[in-house]
Amino acid sequence: MPTLATNKRAAFDYEFLEKLEGGLKLTGPEVKSVKAGHIQLQGSFLHVYRNELWLKGATISKYGPAGEQPGYDPIRERKVLIHKRELQRLIGKTHENGLTLVPITVFTKQALIKLEFALAKGKKQYEKRETLKKRDVERDIRARMKE
Repeated sequence: MPTLATNKRAAFDYEFLEKLEGGLKLTGPEVKSVKAGHIQLQGSFLHVYRNELWLKGATISKYGPAGEQPGYDPIRERKVLIHKRELQRLIGKTHENGLTLVPITVFTKQALIKLEFALAKGKKQYEKRETLKKRDVERDIRARMKE
């Protein structure tokens, strides 16, 4: 299960309540480009439109060896494939609790490209500072343990 891309900023900005995975619907050249690691999740998010889940804001670079690709849009919306029951449950949770869906990683599972995303709650500024303090303290403890 090699990871192709991660959204490091998401863990800093959000508290993950539940992690899920779904397939990504891509074109042929996009699949090759993603497998080569030419995908960025920074600034991307998931939204529901007409009872379908879409990944918005992710950038997949053009795959050079595929030749000309007229009209290719690297930041187009891409459909995320999940079960309908799961989608309905997520829609309910995001509407009633003020939660959001955030992409975390893109990885391969056998020959398929999957997206791991989370049902998340946004962190407040003071929570982000606490996270930074905890990380600094843990780093200091590890450094002293090595000495």
